[in-house]
Amino acid sequence: QVQLVESGGGLVQPGGSLRLSCAASGRIFSMNFMGWYRQAPGKQRELVAIITSGGGIEYADSVKGRFTISRDNAKNTVYLQMNSLNSEDTAVYYCNANLPEGVYWGQGTQVTVSS
Repeated sequence: QVQLVESGGGLVQPGGSLRLSCAASGRIFSMNFMGWYRQAPGKQRELVAIITSGGGIEYADSVKGRFTISRDNAKNTVYLQMNSLNSEDTAVYYCNANLPEGVYWGQGTQVTVSS
């Protein structure tokens, strides 16, 4: 079983920054990719950013240039640095781990951008 523990969400003013972390634990022998998704009220869950085991990165168009995903393979941890936040970034952010044996989700962390 794989567990994902997220941290770093909270309330931030427009233009501010937050850094999310997601640590994966359990029986992890290999990983296809890890990443972040988000779900705003009344909307479907959407991709924010993913990073593959080989270092390939993909961002949603809405966050390009503002968000940066990175990882620490030794710690099975992925980070999301979010800069220039605006109200449209308000959502629950979910960590995702795509392993050969299955897909796992974190419990979600709330990010609220408001003055």
